[in-house]
Amino acid sequence: MDTDASVAIVALNRRFLVDYPREAARHLESQSIGEAVNVLASQPPHVIVPVWQYLAQDTEERILDALPDNLRSSILSELEPAASAALLLRGAPEKRDRYLAALRPEIAKELSELLSFPIDTAGQLMDPRVIAFQAEVRAREALSRLRRSRARALREIYVIDEEGRLSGRVEMQELALSRPGQVLGDLQRRLIATVQTLAPREEVVELLEQHKLSVLPVIDAYGALVGVIHHAGLLTALQEESSLDIQTMVGVSKDERALSKVWFSVVKRLPWLQINLLTAFLAASVVGLFESTIAKFTALAVLLPVVAGQSGNAGAQALAVTMRGLALREISGRHWIRVVFKEVNVGLLNGLAIALTTGIAVFFWSGSAGLSLVIGIAMVLSMVAAGFSGAVIPIALRRMGQDPAQSSSIVLTTVTDVVGFFSFLGIATLLSQML
Repeated sequence: MDTDASVAIVALNRRFLVDYPREAARHLESQSIGEAVNVLASQPPHVIVPVWQYLAQDTEERILDALPDNLRSSILSELEPAASAALLLRGAPEKRDRYLAALRPEIAKELSELLSFPIDTAGQLMDPRVIAFQAEVRAREALSRLRRSRARALREIYVIDEEGRLSGRVEMQELALSRPGQVLGDLQRRLIATVQTLAPREEVVELLEQHKLSVLPVIDAYGALVGVIHHAGLLTALQEESSLDIQTMVGVSKDERALSKVWFSVVKRLPWLQINLLTAFLAASVVGLFESTIAKFTALAVLLPVVAGQSGNAGAQALAVTMRGLALREISGRHWIRVVFKEVNVGLLNGLAIALTTGIAVFFWSGSAGLSLVIGIAMVLSMVAAGFSGAVIPIALRRMGQDPAQSSSIVLTTVTDVVGFFSFLGIATLLSQML
């Protein structure tokens, strides 16, 4: 009988967690950590993850520490990489290393990259130990959780919306003097300023001087709060900025690579230019395969740059968006399917629209419906391939430990040229009777 009751309770809890994740998160926050862990430990990770994104930061950290090792690793693996990284960032370094060591190597590597911030950025200056609350949390509950967290020297707390984005702040004095049942959403004030994790030190310093801040919230690319920069850190940044200004006055560049010696630049650039030359010959060899077709229909040679140019531009757009996502840490290697699916669909829709315009223009120019059909089909195929390549190439290079900014464009140009030439000339050869 007890076994049957336990099974029924687990099933009811699962239904509640699946159907009402936000309400389940609020209920877990009101329980003791032991009770919350008992509820979650009986559930599979795919049930826990949707609820986890609604947990307050102080609660999720304490629950994570108390979970069984295998379940903790599963949750860190299935959460969005940015969320897992932010969660690990708030913990002690030795604990963070232990949790990473328990993950699969590829996931641990990905999270380690997200946990490291470039020198002279807001992420490097920030303190990740920050507490944020949902807007519907009541004042008495917020104060109780602050006492449990034993946070010290807090001037304000932060409020997040339903999507986990930073939405406002509540000053500690106002929180302490508020009615116990008052919700934080009624107490919150607008944010004076925020800064993204990868913002340069100069921007941090500018915000310090402009707003006279004592604490500056740091957000990620999705608007989620990941830390704060305290006045001491800001002052340090200001002092370092002043020293850089002195260096600039005496002719020392902040980025010495821009003033590198000629030979150094040649050594760095020449190998890639040689590779680019090789890929250009590869694209030319594709054209050579269809030499007889081009000789028969000279209009194809005139239209070849149109297909290659459009596919190249489409690929460059997809590449730029993907590179920006990687640089700002909006995406990681685990997002490659979603990114590729999106870019392929964008390429398909844009390709259909461009193919229609191109087909009409070619028909009026040549009077050949067959040539219009050939270039229309080739345009769609080449732009889909361009979108696919623009998304896959930088992610693949990042996964292989290469710098996408340095080599993505060369690989992309090769792919778009080869696919554009091959699709256009190949279809023209197959449908030569219509030309």
